[in-house]
Amino acid sequence: MNKHQYVAIMAGGIGSRFWPQSRTSYPKQFLDILNTGKTLIQQTFERYASFIPVENIFVVTSVDYAKIVEQQLPNIPTINILTEPSRKNTAPCVAYISFKIFQKDPEASLIVAPSDHIIMDTLGFVKTTNTALGFVANNDAMITLGIEPTYPNTGYGYIQYDTSNVANDVFKVKTFTEKPNLEIAKSFIQSGDFLWNAGIFIWKIQTILRALRLYQSEMYELFEAEQSFFNTASEYQAIERIYPLCINVSIDVAVMEKANNVYVIPSSFGWSDLGTWNSAYENLEKDYLGNAVAGKNVIIIDATKCMISAPADKLVLIQGLDDCIVVDTKDALLICKKDKEQDIKEYVAEVKRSKGDYYL
Repeated sequence: MNKHQYVAIMAGGIGSRFWPQSRTSYPKQFLDILNTGKTLIQQTFERYASFIPVENIFVVTSVDYAKIVEQQLPNIPTINILTEPSRKNTAPCVAYISFKIFQKDPEASLIVAPSDHIIMDTLGFVKTTNTALGFVANNDAMITLGIEPTYPNTGYGYIQYDTSNVANDVFKVKTFTEKPNLEIAKSFIQSGDFLWNAGIFIWKIQTILRALRLYQSEMYELFEAEQSFFNTASEYQAIERIYPLCINVSIDVAVMEKANNVYVIPSSFGWSDLGTWNSAYENLEKDYLGNAVAGKNVIIIDATKCMISAPADKLVLIQGLDDCIVVDTKDALLICKKDKEQDIKEYVAEVKRSKGDYYL
C-alpha cells in the first residue's frame, strides 16, 4: 500500500429518493438496501480498505451522522470522521479534505467517492483506480471515472470524451452534461463517445488545490485563511466559520466543467449509483414474473415487474400490481409506478407540506 494515497468518502446526503426507507435521521448510505448483510457505506469502506491504508481513509459527513459512521465503521480512526456543519454540496467538502490532507502530506494523491454506490467487480474497480492513481502521479491531471452506458439513462450525468486522444486507457474529457432528457440520452448512446458520470474523482492534492484557486478563488481563500487550524483541536470551529460563507455547488460545476486538464477512464466494473428504487430493482434478483423483493416475509400474487421492500418482521401481500414500487416501513407506505420514481422527491415535499417533518 502507498502511504501517499488517500480516500475521502462523502456521506452527508439524505437520500430522499429512497424514501420512506431512507430518512433524514438515518439516510440510505447507512442502510442495507439490497439485503447483502452490509450497509452501503460499509461496502464502500471495505472496497477502499483493500488497497488504501485504513489510516488514510476519511469520511466526510454531516455532524448529525458522525455517531452512525462510528458505529458502522469501527475500524476507521475517529479523527478521520470529518463533520460538516451544513450541506453545501461537494465542492466545499473537497476543499476541506484537500486543505487538511495537504498540511499533513503535500505529496498526497486523493480519491473522492460517494458512500452509496454499488460496485460488483471489486478487482476491476481496484485495477481502474490504480491506473488513475498512476496517471495523476505523473501528469497534471484530474481524472473522473466514466461508466460505459448500457441504456439511455436520464438519471445520470454524461461525459463526452475524445476517443482519439488516449494514453494508457486515459482519455481527454470534452464536455460534461447534466441529466439529459430521453431523446438526448439516446443520441449520446448512439454517438459512442459518451459515458455515465460515476462521480468518482482521482487527483493529486496539489492539482485540485491549484484548480480550486483558479476556478473558485473565493472558496479557496476562505479555506486558506483558516488552514492553520486544520489538524488541530480548533479545526471544527474553523469549519463552522468557513461553511456559512461557501456557495452551495458541486465539484463538477465548480471545477471539473471549467478545467482543461480533466481526463476520464471508460470503465465497466458493475457500477450503480443506487440513486433510486429502480436502480435497486436492477441490482436485485428477480422472480419468474420479474419482481424484485428486499424482505423475508412477502407474498406476491398476480403481480409483475415490481420492486418491493418490506421489514422482515412484517407480512406483506401484493396482488395485481404491475411495474410498481412498494416500500413499507413501520410508519409509512409508498406505492407508486416505477416510471414515476424521479417524482419521489416531489412526493416527499408533499408529505412535508401535509404532515410536517415527522415522516421525513
